[in-house]
Amino acid sequence: MSDAGTTRTGATGLTRRPGPADPVRTLMHSHRELCERAVDPLEIAAGLEAHGVTDRAAARFRHRDVFSLAEELYARVPRAAESDTDADTDADTTVPHPARSTDPRARWTLRTLLPGAVCAVAVVAPGHAGGAGGGVRLAIGVAGAVALAIALTVAVRRGPLRVEGHTARVSRLWVCWLLAYVLYGDRLPHLSAGGGPHGTSPLTDAAAPLLALAFAVAPAAWCAHLLALQARRGLTDSRGLAEFASRTRPPLLGLLVLYVLTLTALALLAELVIGADRGTGAGHPVATVALGALLFLARLLTVHGFPKAAATGLATACAVEALALVLATAGRVPGFETVSAPVRVLVDAGGAGAVPAVACGAAALGLLIHAAVALPRASAHT
Repeated sequence: MSDAGTTRTGATGLTRRPGPADPVRTLMHSHRELCERAVDPLEIAAGLEAHGVTDRAAARFRHRDVFSLAEELYARVPRAAESDTDADTDADTTVPHPARSTDPRARWTLRTLLPGAVCAVAVVAPGHAGGAGGGVRLAIGVAGAVALAIALTVAVRRGPLRVEGHTARVSRLWVCWLLAYVLYGDRLPHLSAGGGPHGTSPLTDAAAPLLALAFAVAPAAWCAHLLALQARRGLTDSRGLAEFASRTRPPLLGLLVLYVLTLTALALLAELVIGADRGTGAGHPVATVALGALLFLARLLTVHGFPKAAATGLATACAVEALALVLATAGRVPGFETVSAPVRVLVDAGGAGAVPAVACGAAALGLLIHAAVALPRASAHT
């Protein structure tokens, strides 16, 4: 009797043991939708990381890392047949993530070369207008600006620089401001610093920066494409989040350096050709490189799911440039000359291009720090 009672008591104690016998089951129910929608374990691993599940947390579920935990979840959660049908339908009607893009490389490469070609024609066309009046030249300039805007839209609509959904309107406004500053913004600080009008027109002065930035769309797309491929390879080969980050961060920084060097070469070449031909002098290649780096980092962060950080960087650069314009304008009012002293010092030291160089450079540095932390995460590449 005592043995039987002991046996029953032991059995009861085992069946009423606190805590789940299968700890993965609780996690499976909490993230069931993620597991059902995933097309491979890598997406589950990235989703778990986005929800705060780290390799250390995976140990509580009796797994050595998040990747092995994701593999078990993927194997245990069934995916309905209709979900597979919907996924096949979506694959035919939507554009996949850049890391899995089925868009032929040659096709999106040609599209990214389109802005540079259109910008080159827009820059050359006014010079071949002959003795046409100012109205004709203005019409040619407006037509060139519209064509360039369309070319840029076509270039980023598909391929590695495509953003899922729609970019925020406010971000597009910041980009328009930064590009407009290339055309007009640096003239007011220059004049307030005591200089006279330079160049023949704002368009002529900005021809070299615009040409370099337009041609830089192609290397930006290729750098984004190579980063996506490297990240996808890292997701397949890595066995932990820390290992994936260590595999992804060096290529990320290397590709950023490659893009900056390419943009620098384009800016110097454009200044050499356009400046020598139009008599605009040395120009401001540093400001061009700073702006291009800022736009590239902002686009890269937006593509990988960090639009707020990108918008913050763009807005910061716009705020600095706007402040410089306000100070420069206030300095032209009698009695307020000292207000524009910071702008005058900056312009005297580095020329009118120093203002956008400082504004965009500082904002780009902030986005670079954020990208070095955010983009090596697995959740940024699924």
